[in-house]
Amino acid sequence: MRVITQIPNNDLRAAQAVARLAERAGFDAVVTAENAHGPFLPLAAAALVTERIGLETAVAMAFPRSPTIMAHAAWDLNKASSGRFYLGLGSQVRGHNERRYGIPWTPPAPRMRDYIGAVRAVWRAWETE
Repeated sequence: MRVITQIPNNDLRAAQAVARLAERAGFDAVVTAENAHGPFLPLAAAALVTERIGLETAVAMAFPRSPTIMAHAAWDLNKASSGRFYLGLGSQVRGHNERRYGIPWTPPAPRMRDYIGAVRAVWRAWETE
């Protein structure tokens, strides 16, 4: 069993403080969710003040970002954390895709499969130059 906790994503200093506490307390990972704020900056802040604890997106919205933009964010976080970053992706619901993000709704499963393949292809290209 893994034990995780969420860090604030609306205050980078608070994210660092909670991540430090979680690491000292023995948690396996800290997560951020994408809601009113993005999930990546708090994890980057946490990466700079921790050494062992995993850093994860509980969910990052895939479809509003291109696969290359997502690959960049994940690649950079993984490097900053010395390999401790885990990318959790989500499709979000139809209403949020259309109204909040201004993107058309399509069935998410086939699209997510292609999206993940594209992110992995970008990483492979960077790994092999």
